[in-house]
Amino acid sequence: MQHKKTILILTLAAILGLSACTSNTKKLEGNIAIDGSSTVFPVTEAVAEEFNAVYPDVKVSVGFSGTGGGMTKFINKEIDIADASRKIKSGEAEAAAAAGVTYQEIKVGFDGLSIMVNPANTWVTSLTVEQLAEMWKPGSTIMYWSDINPAWPNEKIVFYAPGVDSGTFDYFTEAIVGEVDAMRNDFTGSEDDNVLVQGIAGDKNAIGFFGFAYYEENQDKLKLVAVDNGKGAVTPSFDTIADGSYAPLSRPLYIYVSDASLEREEVLEFVTFYLENAKELVTDVGYVPLPDADYEASLELIK
Repeated sequence: MQHKKTILILTLAAILGLSACTSNTKKLEGNIAIDGSSTVFPVTEAVAEEFNAVYPDVKVSVGFSGTGGGMTKFINKEIDIADASRKIKSGEAEAAAAAGVTYQEIKVGFDGLSIMVNPANTWVTSLTVEQLAEMWKPGSTIMYWSDINPAWPNEKIVFYAPGVDSGTFDYFTEAIVGEVDAMRNDFTGSEDDNVLVQGIAGDKNAIGFFGFAYYEENQDKLKLVAVDNGKGAVTPSFDTIADGSYAPLSRPLYIYVSDASLEREEVLEFVTFYLENAKELVTDVGYVPLPDADYEASLELIK
């Protein structure tokens, strides 16, 4: 009898404890639409999954049409949040103002845009910024590996790059070629970085670039190339991205959230949850988190 009484007490305690936990969690419903950068996508997707574990009645959709595609939807008021692997362009900001869209720009982490080749490529370990520019600039005459270095194989290079709507494309062309959107036209492009991973992994002579997190996920299929900006070759890593020594390809990652959407409780709670958990989740997906003070400042911004 005493044993049954003990079980009953423990059961009631568990139920009361569960009720207390449940009552401490807001009851939220609604829909949150997010689109944009394929680079930021893994972070936002991870946040959405964790958020839904707490708020299962809020439907969060996360797409990756590229930073440019996401900005277009954001300006057209089709989405609440735009993921971006670059800052909003002046033309986009002007279009947003004309459409009556005001917003908050929130930095969520750092990425090291990474140069990749196939693991069977034994000859390339590093490339200078000048070599990369010559390879990727419009009208480039570099077609074979031997065009870069006569000691390298006389085999045709196969180029892979993010699509033209990608913030990664914009950032790379500006940082390496020196002009936004300036790129040779004989490359295979996609806003889906997994397509680029598959392309490079399947061709010994392939080269491409995308966010560091996608290398972290596919290390067995890809080979990192160090970049030399005149101060010695540096390979992207958590440390070199965080301290800025992986230059000029270390970059901040953003989300843009409209002020109108922030007035909805579910969106405000989602962005708050994002910032409170970003440090851990940014690291989990393979990027570099911001200092705590930066996340705290952003939390103050949206209150």
